[in-house]
Amino acid sequence: MTHPDPATTTPGSETTRPGSEATTPGSATTPVSATATAPTPATATATASASADDRRAVTGKRRIAFAVHVAGADDLPGLHTLLRSLALTNPALCEDLVVLHPGLPDTAFDAARRLRPRLIPRPAGGRDDVFRLDGYDTVVALTPAMVVLGRLDPLLRLRTGVAAVPPRPGPDRAPGPRGGVPDDGLLVIQRQDLGPVPPAAKDIPADLLVPLDSRDDFRAWRLHDDLPVPEDVVVLNFADAPEARTGLAPAHAARDRFELDHETFRAAYLALPGAKHPDLLLHLALPLPGRPRPPIDLVRQLAEIHRGRGHHDLAVALLSEAVAGRPDLPRCHETLGVCLMALSRYEEAETHLLLATASPDFAPRAFGQLARLAWLLGRTEDARGYALAGLEADPTDANCRAWYARTSEMTAADRKPVSVLPGEQLAHVALFADGEENAGDKVLPEAVRSCFTADTGPDRWHQRHAHLLVDEAALEHLNARRAVIVGGGGLFLPDTAPNGNSGWQWNIPDDVLARITTPLAVFAVGYNVFDGQRYRRERFAASLRALVERSAFFGLRNHGSVARVRELLPASLREKVRYQPCPTTVARHLDPRLAEPAAREDTVLVNCAYDRAGLRFGHDYGHFLAEMAAAIRAVSASAEVRYAAHMPADERFVDDLRREHGLALPVEPLYLLSNDAIRDLYRRTRLVIGMRGHAGMIPFGCGTPVISLVSHPKLAYFLADIDRPDWGVSVHERALGARLAERARAVLADHPAAVADVHDRQRALWSVTRDNLARLRELTGLPDLFGDEGASLPDPSGDPGPGLAGPSGSRGAGSGSRDAGPVFPAPRPAAEDHVTRPRDRA
Repeated sequence: MTHPDPATTTPGSETTRPGSEATTPGSATTPVSATATAPTPATATATASASADDRRAVTGKRRIAFAVHVAGADDLPGLHTLLRSLALTNPALCEDLVVLHPGLPDTAFDAARRLRPRLIPRPAGGRDDVFRLDGYDTVVALTPAMVVLGRLDPLLRLRTGVAAVPPRPGPDRAPGPRGGVPDDGLLVIQRQDLGPVPPAAKDIPADLLVPLDSRDDFRAWRLHDDLPVPEDVVVLNFADAPEARTGLAPAHAARDRFELDHETFRAAYLALPGAKHPDLLLHLALPLPGRPRPPIDLVRQLAEIHRGRGHHDLAVALLSEAVAGRPDLPRCHETLGVCLMALSRYEEAETHLLLATASPDFAPRAFGQLARLAWLLGRTEDARGYALAGLEADPTDANCRAWYARTSEMTAADRKPVSVLPGEQLAHVALFADGEENAGDKVLPEAVRSCFTADTGPDRWHQRHAHLLVDEAALEHLNARRAVIVGGGGLFLPDTAPNGNSGWQWNIPDDVLARITTPLAVFAVGYNVFDGQRYRRERFAASLRALVERSAFFGLRNHGSVARVRELLPASLREKVRYQPCPTTVARHLDPRLAEPAAREDTVLVNCAYDRAGLRFGHDYGHFLAEMAAAIRAVSASAEVRYAAHMPADERFVDDLRREHGLALPVEPLYLLSNDAIRDLYRRTRLVIGMRGHAGMIPFGCGTPVISLVSHPKLAYFLADIDRPDWGVSVHERALGARLAERARAVLADHPAAVADVHDRQRALWSVTRDNLARLRELTGLPDLFGDEGASLPDPSGDPGPGLAGPSGSRGAGSGSRDAGPVFPAPRPAAEDHVTRPRDRA
């Protein structure tokens, strides 16, 4: 049974083939070409080092490499043939490729570098050094005598021991070596199983050997008498094969397919159908063929790769030349418009997107982008008009429908009068989710506001979406408020709504930021770059420095973010960066209604995330899915396991689990619930096993025990802050299922102790928050909402305390004051507030 790979996408999408974004610190990595002129190895190494985020020590993500040992210069032609075969048979695969050599000059590998990006020569004493490659967890060892004929993905998914085809008698029928593994065969090595001093091949213990099928390392000499090469052969190995081609014509013909000159090889790779690895495609496509106009589909693919990596200027350079005088290329005009928008070149972007609307096939998508562009610029009516035009082109277009609904609501909200003067309000810059967007991003803004005022609605707060351009009119609105609060959430992320003004999610130019005159506070913002994610730091670092200089308070939501941001600042500004926990983690202290319930439902909620899946899972998604199935079966003996989807895309886990492992989970679609219903659901369950950051922080803030599925550094950072790293399990953990089940059963077996531990951990976060709020009161002049700290703490018995019970009602995002809020509803909220998908009642 095959496992779907969530990371397999077309080049240029935000998710790429697993392993594509990782480089190893200290290794001489040659990344993809960024322009039509290939960089020198030294320049390429520096570029890779500066652009890829490496946090594998935090996430536990496996680093995988191919390794090839060459005994001398005579082996280099064989290496080149191997590399061509690897690219042509596995076009979507591009791990680091380490060439072990006896001390050859660096120039000896120039030809190999033309064939493969991320090629890393390393001096070595012999082939046994494949067992000692620093910086990698899994090593696939090949030899120059091999050619690759089939897919290698199954080998990269192996997780234990040392895998090899067992030795067998050679062509002279002499007995094979006893024990160990063949010294001229394919190996898949798991470094963690070899201990601190890896043995030589001949000394590998028998209990570590994992036998492979002979097709994974098929010896060419077996094809004597001109036998055909079996169709299922993955690697054809010419070790020990006679030099004469007589009797081995089909085997040599299979190898001859890859004996190509470089231009023929490039053309063959570019002509392959299906997905290609972005690194490899860029490396082999650039410089573009010397024709008056390169193939337009190729240009667009390369531009999409640049766009997916945040190199919008490179994408614009490629596309601008390609579409010059060509209004008949709507798809290219759409991509060019989106890239120009990401550079904040809005007028040019609108022109190209309008050109794209001329095609019925692309009009809905282009109108959706035009609606977003107009919204960014504060042109709400224009945005609504563009969305309506998109719906007229395709009434089923979900993006245009969402923009039409959002802009219609904004128009209606603008007509509602506000009962207070601007100077009595606070401005709040954040991500404000609506519709079926991320449930965590709906809860978070209200939690931030609850730290400052009891009334979290529009009378006390001027709401400003972070993605909207801060122009002169917006600056005037911000300066008219008592203070500007920026946060919380992972705003320090380069590829969500990219802009050329700041390099992160708040779309504000430096010169406008410098003219904010009201007190500015950055509150509980997170550095959300993924492990292995590439981004350009220059614009972000400059904007960050300006932001820190201008801020009267600068608080980040975990110590990991504090450390990462300080790395990007000059020494004079680093001490301004403080720790401020996410307010969702102290929700019980902010809202008296979040008392410990008298009784909890006998449920465990599971959550997974699929954005940027290649960066989350690498090659381990099939392993993750199987281990989660085992864990869910084990935990189901103690409680009902249900699925908490923060976004519609999260439900992929339920679909994959049912299809691959026959397990069906009921789904709680949190993205359809009010904030109260989300908190209530998390408050009344016994345990949450979550992959999204707020699938851990929100239940924790409500007093519910959590276990984090660590696929992003921020989850490990939060657990480190509360000194409970054992509450997290890496999605790459080999024994994920067993560890998760053991931890979950322990929580359920002594649930009162687990809840008490959550409350104890929470007190430390509340103490930090209280200290920071005292500093912020000096800036804002606001009263202390929590002066009598005991009054803000829920009674552990579940009694909300005198005077806290009130009439039933909703307190969703942006609604009224805390005092007007209700006690949380009964264990099951009303039908309109709490939805379980009927199709998943299994």
